[in-house]
Amino acid sequence: MTAPVETVRDPSNAIKWVAAVLLLVAATLVNRYLPDLAVALRGLIMVALGAVALVLALLTQQGKAFLDLLKLAQVEVRKVVWPTKAETWQTTLVVLVVVLVMSLLLWGMDSLFGLAISAVIG
Repeated sequence: MTAPVETVRDPSNAIKWVAAVLLLVAATLVNRYLPDLAVALRGLIMVALGAVALVLALLTQQGKAFLDLLKLAQVEVRKVVWPTKAETWQTTLVVLVVVLVMSLLLWGMDSLFGLAISAVIG
């Protein structure tokens, strides 16, 4: 069983989130209210503000937990045994054959039911 998670109220965590949101708002306002700036300069300012907001978000407790999750996911991906090219082709061919057989079967049943209904109706 897992241990219960204790939440710790850290005021700096909330301040970091507010600052990250304000930086994102500032980035959108730069684009909206400074149309006279060159597009490249506006883009650079927006990217810089977004990057700082991302760094601030990653420094929060939730951001650190997200980074830990990414690291664990990367470890799990390394454990996956990927199929070889031959196995992939073999599986693909099996799927195609099954789809073909099922489509012919359904077509035949549909034709039989159509003929039976048309015989009954007239």
